[in-house]
Amino acid sequence: MKKIIFIISILLLSNNCLAAGSDSSNKTDLYKSAKKLILKAKKLEKKNKTEKALKLYSKAYDKLIKAYEKDKKNPDVLNYLGYTLRKSGDLKKAETYYREGLKLDAGHLGINEYLGELYVQTNRIELAKERLAVLNGCKCEEYEELKTLIEKK
Repeated sequence: MKKIIFIISILLLSNNCLAAGSDSSNKTDLYKSAKKLILKAKKLEKKNKTEKALKLYSKAYDKLIKAYEKDKKNPDVLNYLGYTLRKSGDLKKAETYYREGLKLDAGHLGINEYLGELYVQTNRIELAKERLAVLNGCKCEEYEELKTLIEKK
């Protein structure tokens, strides 16, 4: 009888360990899946297929919210939450996520670029220039893209 209880205990423990491991994997899977949707949506936008792109941004947002519920300390998730909302037109909420992401990683390239783009979009050029200053010296596409967008204004 003790052997049976012991075996059942081992099986239950191993199932709990597997479940705990899959939670971490699930966070990553949700993020990766959302990122793929965002990349597809960007391509659709370039082809002026805005409606289809918006649907993909919405699906990505749903996945990112689930990932965020599991890990509130991931600036990449916050970056894309802000991005999907900005692309969907909810600029106020997008800005909130970007700012939360900057609290976790003030030098995050993507967040600084996208928040700068949001500031340009809302005619707050001085704030966009502040984001550009953070990116200055990174020798990265984020700096170049934001700089070009600011210069067009």
